[in-house]
Amino acid sequence: MRITKEPEERKQDIFDAALKLFGEKGYEKTTIADIAKAIGVAQGLCYRYFPSKEVLFDSAIDQYAEILTAQFADLAENSNIPLKEFIEKMPTTVEDKNTKYYAVFHGPQNKKFHNQLSLKTCEKLIPVVEKLLLKAKQNGEIQLEDLSTAAMFCVYGQLGILLEDGMEQREKANRIRAFLIYALHL
Repeated sequence: MRITKEPEERKQDIFDAALKLFGEKGYEKTTIADIAKAIGVAQGLCYRYFPSKEVLFDSAIDQYAEILTAQFADLAENSNIPLKEFIEKMPTTVEDKNTKYYAVFHGPQNKKFHNQLSLKTCEKLIPVVEKLLLKAKQNGEIQLEDLSTAAMFCVYGQLGILLEDGMEQREKANRIRAFLIYALHL
């Protein structure tokens, strides 16, 4: 008996199965046929929603980056503390190891994908950080003119430290916080 689902529900089923398999088998070893088999549908149905495995994976990167950005944006928008205090308290990561995304982007065979996720998250964070800097400027905490460049520097400038394998998370956070406070003259 064929089970009919709403298009968005079916698309999410395909997406969730793909993420699970990418995390278990790795991206390279997972095929669209594997994904279809995991949820009991024809391979062609997967292609109806995602024309290729690459498009499916790009959707995963975009969706996860959106989730990570939204968490930081909520913190930034609901904060009424000075920028310096926000930086001192801000999390350097908002990832939850128990999500369906974590294994895909943090598996030992998936470093390349983690780097892609980092870049996509940075891209989505720029407007959030620019808004945070604007608020600080309006409050007289900073005197920057080019908030767009400052936001890009604050966000993308952290990647070298965040992606460094030989450094503890706490040291990464301390270095980032200290530099941002210094660079923004807070």
